[in-house]
Amino acid sequence: MPRIIGIDPGSTITGYAVIDGGAAPKARVIDCIRLPKADFPTRLGVIFDRLSEVIREYQPEQMAVENVFVSRNASSALKLGQARGAAICAGASAGLAVSEYTPTQVKQAIVGRGHADKAQIQHMIGMLLGATGRLQADAADAAAVALCHAHHAHTSGRMQAAQVRS
Repeated sequence: MPRIIGIDPGSTITGYAVIDGGAAPKARVIDCIRLPKADFPTRLGVIFDRLSEVIREYQPEQMAVENVFVSRNASSALKLGQARGAAICAGASAGLAVSEYTPTQVKQAIVGRGHADKAQIQHMIGMLLGATGRLQADAADAAAVALCHAHHAHTSGRMQAAQVRS
């Protein structure tokens, strides 16, 4: 049962969640990093440092990151990409295998349709991982990314086992 850290990168709030995958996934932590109102390089450093701390504390074996979607605002898309890069660097520097999923893939895996809203994601993460209380949206999205990866890894493992048997 792999331990997975899921990341929902953002330039003001970065969500993260660590789950134990397997048939009955279990959340270890679902939280977010609220970035200071500082210059952008400082915020990128905070993302890297905080996620590095989370990785050291919870010892995940794999990282799943939400892929950047195309935005109408080029500046926002670039900042999101840089925040995503800081998160990926934290995982890569810890030796984690990094997988990437589009928002549509994540929503499909969690809700069953690719155009679910944030409230549906929050509700399903609460149901699937037994999280109590209202989850912050970015933290729930990060848990959804981790759970999406767990589902994909589980399915991939089953397919490989079937190929070996045949």
